[in-house]
Amino acid sequence: MACDREEKYDELVQEFEGNNNIQILRNGHFVSRASDYIIYSVEAAVIDRVVAQYGPSTKLGAIVGGQTSCKDPEIKAFEKYLPADVDIVSCHSLHGPNVDPKGQPLVLIKHRASDESFSKVEHVLSCLNSKVVYLSADEHDRITADTQAVTHAAFLSMGKAWHATKQFPWEGTRYVGGIENVKINLMLRIYAQKWHVYAGLAILNPEAHKQIAQFAKSTTELFQLMLEGHSDELRARVYAAKEKVFGAEGSPKWASKPLLRDDVLDQFSLRQPENGGPSAPSLPNNHLSLLAMVDCWSALGIVPYDHMICSTPLFRLWLGVTEHLFRTPGLLDECLKVGIEDRTFRRDDLQFTIAAAGWAECVGLRQFETWRERFAVTQAFFEPRFKGAVEVGNAMIKAVLASDEKD
Repeated sequence: MACDREEKYDELVQEFEGNNNIQILRNGHFVSRASDYIIYSVEAAVIDRVVAQYGPSTKLGAIVGGQTSCKDPEIKAFEKYLPADVDIVSCHSLHGPNVDPKGQPLVLIKHRASDESFSKVEHVLSCLNSKVVYLSADEHDRITADTQAVTHAAFLSMGKAWHATKQFPWEGTRYVGGIENVKINLMLRIYAQKWHVYAGLAILNPEAHKQIAQFAKSTTELFQLMLEGHSDELRARVYAAKEKVFGAEGSPKWASKPLLRDDVLDQFSLRQPENGGPSAPSLPNNHLSLLAMVDCWSALGIVPYDHMICSTPLFRLWLGVTEHLFRTPGLLDECLKVGIEDRTFRRDDLQFTIAAAGWAECVGLRQFETWRERFAVTQAFFEPRFKGAVEVGNAMIKAVLASDEKD
């Protein structure tokens, strides 16, 4: 049994007509009073209001859960509005739409439930063939903040920067190669989604605020060092962060195999033949977004490898290209040299820094409407290019996951 907002009732009845496995009901009261296991699939920003509306109608002894990406408001709503006889088992699939759930992390949270109820939920969700991870609500929010909130902030800031400079980066000659393919494809993937997915995860997750604020701080301070020509200070800071996050060269962590291979990433370019195609020569880049990410992890004491069991495909890609930059001999030194001596990317880096600070301020002030407006205007700029780009991004994620399985 399922429902959406009441104004969608007739449309959904028509869509699922003839499907004997799905019964569309008019609203959440009808679903709640008749179902043994109820899942709230609504955005985190409205979970309190929706549970307040339909929670009291929950069937006696039922199991209730939610799929929000931020569990703090979800669990509070369940505790506040659900009857005491109802069991609470929450879940969260750690991947986006159009990604095969097989083998991907699926978090299960046994918040208030008998072993029998929890076993029922495990059985129902086993059809996804996902890799189950057992966490508390607090652990879930801390890990998603560490792995998703800052990653999303980086790509949101890239989109803002390219929008501000009125460029589609795959059409120019500056953003070429595997690392740039990841940046462009994942930025487009995020802006092709609904705004509330990322807003809820950032604004409503208490753990995410300090990560996003630190990312903006790291971006600003590294960019200032580049502008002022403080090469020794920049190098010392970046190398200290490198050792803290990736370990010293020669350490066991350093000896582990890289997460990504260049030959996998180079093939997923949006560049057309008239712009040099995928094999166009690449320009040296200071990769400010990647340097700031590692500086942010270092400042907060985050070791990203500790959360690999809960990592999304997007996070694995982002960590993989970051690792590639910091572990490929000579590449990091080239970035630092470009950051000090080359002005090619200064305009883009300035806009990226402004964007990172803007997102951080928006999160700190808990401004949903401002977030939506910031997101929507940049989404509209890139929207004509989503067709094709999202497919390439999906193919890239699929290839990387297949490459992981082979290794």
